[in-house]
Amino acid sequence: MKAIALTSFGIPEALEELEVPVPTLTDTQVLVEMRASSINPADHLFRSGAILQSPMADKFPDQFQLPLVLGNEVAGIVKEVGGNVKHFKPGDRVMGMVQRGSYMDYVAVEEDLLAVIPESLSFEEAGAAPTVALTAWQALFEHGHLQPGQRILVQAGAGGVGHVAVQLAKQHGAYVIATARDYNHDFVKGLCADEVIDYMKADFASQITEPVDIVLDSAMDPSSFGTGLPGEIGQKSYSVIKDGGTYISVVAFALNQYPKVRGINAYFFQARPNRSDFESIVREMKENKLTIHINEAYPFTAQGLLKAYRQSEESTKRGKIIISKNLG
Repeated sequence: MKAIALTSFGIPEALEELEVPVPTLTDTQVLVEMRASSINPADHLFRSGAILQSPMADKFPDQFQLPLVLGNEVAGIVKEVGGNVKHFKPGDRVMGMVQRGSYMDYVAVEEDLLAVIPESLSFEEAGAAPTVALTAWQALFEHGHLQPGQRILVQAGAGGVGHVAVQLAKQHGAYVIATARDYNHDFVKGLCADEVIDYMKADFASQITEPVDIVLDSAMDPSSFGTGLPGEIGQKSYSVIKDGGTYISVVAFALNQYPKVRGINAYFFQARPNRSDFESIVREMKENKLTIHINEAYPFTAQGLLKAYRQSEESTKRGKIIISKNLG
C-alpha cells in the first residue's frame, strides 16, 4: 500500500511516496481505508525538525526514526476488525485519530479512538474534524466547565480550534468574543461570534470592556515557543480574565509552572481522544450545529501533501487544510 513519509527533517519537499505493508491488527484495532486526513500545527514541528530540540526527542527516540509517516486524523471505511472489537464492522463509515501515521492507504486505529459517521457527513469534513473539534470540546466543557451566560474570549477565532470553539460556545449559550485578523472578521461573525477584535492592529485587551470568565488561547504566539509560558498574547489574555476565572492554552506547554494569578485556574492540555466525545461531536455535526470549515483540499500524493503544508504555513488560512483521495 502507499504511504507518504518524511524522509528527512526540514522542508516539505522531503516527503516521498513509499510502498509499505498493510498494518497487522491487534484484537482491539480497526483497519480503516483512509479517504481523507488533514494538516495540524504539530505536524510542522516534526516536519521542520523543531521537535528534535524538545525533551520528547530524548525521551521517545523511537518516535523520530525516518522515514516517518505523519498525520493524526483519519476518515474512511472500515475494512477489517480485530477479534475483540464490538462497536464497528466492515463497511462502516468512521472518523478518528491515531498518535501518528494517517497519511497512508490503510490505518490501524484503536476501537476507542473512532466513531461512526452518517452518510450526510462527507469524508473530507470528517477528516478535518477530529483534532480541532476534540480540542475545542474538551477545552470548553471538560477544562473550562463553560456555562450558559458566561463570557469567553477565543484567541485565533478563524483558526482550526478557534472556529470550532466559537461555534460550540455560542451553541452553549455563552457570550463569545473572538480575535482574528481583519480579513477574517466576516468569517468569524458568520460563526455567530458576538464581538470580533483585530489583534494585529490594536491592543485587544483595551477593547474588552467587561472581564471574561474564560479565555481559550489557540493562537500560535512565537513569543511563547521558547519557554512554553504565556507570551505577549497570553499575558494580555490574563489581564481580561475576572478573578477566579479560567485560562486554557493549547500552546503554552509549560503553563503548569506558571504562578497562579488572581485565583485564575490555568491549564495547558492536549486532546484526549475517546469514542464518547467523538460521538458527541458527530452528533453536533449531523444536526448542523457545528461546521468544520475546509480552507483548501489537496490530493493524497506527495506533491499534494507538499502543497498542503505550504498552504498551512500561510497566515491567511481559515479552518482546516485537508488531503483527500477523492481528488485523485
